Amino acid sequence: MNAGNARPWAIALMGPTASGKSALALALAERLDGEIVSVDSALVYRGLEIGAAKPDAAERARVAHHMLDLRDPWQTYSAAEFAADARRAIEDILARGRLPILAGGTGLYFAALLEGLSPMPAADPAVRAEIAAQAAVLGWPALHAQLAEVDPEAAARIGPGDPQRIQRALEVHRLSGVPISDWQRRPPEAPPLPARVLQLAIAPPERSELHARIAARFDAMLAAGFLDEVRALRALPQLRAHPAPLDLPAIRAVGYRQAWEYLDGLGDAASMRERAIAATRQLAKRQFTWLRGRSQVRWFDPVRERVALDAAVDQALAARPATHAGDG
Repeated sequence: MNAGNARPWAIALMGPTASGKSALALALAERLDGEIVSVDSALVYRGLEIGAAKPDAAERARVAHHMLDLRDPWQTYSAAEFAADARRAIEDILARGRLPILAGGTGLYFAALLEGLSPMPAADPAVRAEIAAQAAVLGWPALHAQLAEVDPEAAARIGPGDPQRIQRALEVHRLSGVPISDWQRRPPEAPPLPARVLQLAIAPPERSELHARIAARFDAMLAAGFLDEVRALRALPQLRAHPAPLDLPAIRAVGYRQAWEYLDGLGDAASMRERAIAATRQLAKRQFTWLRGRSQVRWFDPVRERVALDAAVDQALAARPATHAGDG
């Protein structure tokens, strides 16, 4: 057996939003003595609970969860930071002799962790603040025009209404003098993970079924007090003082942006619901597109093919080497 095959297993549960990843991760973790590593760009933010479908206290008591509540909603968190933090969480889980279960729908986070990211300058708070200050005066379309001058390829790919990516592209160019498009063509860099990863994608077979789940889940969130949650976020002094809260990654999360705009006076409750559900469907479509490009992923319907899914997991783990506390 070579060194690569001697590594223990981890499971990656991927899939579009509302496909049932969280419930399946809990069930597998309880059955297989596992701990859950969230791979979700909304769950890293404190205060995003109902609208992000964050595991509640009872679920966290059942199974240990990692990568939750790492930043405040007025802060940012990069894919590179996620990859480093998640790697440490995986190493700790393996050292306890348990099974890491990576569950979420953020493709960029999965890619950063499993394959690495193209090398480029790390985030610089001073440069980011400078770009944000310029955007507050000139508007993001003007900064998109600046990007088009220094990196036409990136500007063609990034829309003028995407502040987060405009800011990052300008930041990279200002720090390095090299367009982000050039950096992104360089081979990814990442140390190998301490585990082999069984990649599973879960989704219902019919898109209409997923759409119904998305609508039902958002209605359940509304009934659980989602709008009150957004009101509480709006009342935070740091967000009240922010010049453009809708440009923050946390507030741009699907559902939150539409609820925030509604509380700003845009449309009525019914149109807010429609816009939030439509945005969530678009997110699911992007997630499907990313997953279809991954050759190692095995697809399952988590309801109709649950027996086959469990069998695939058990077959992979059957040869899992024993791990002991303190082992790397």
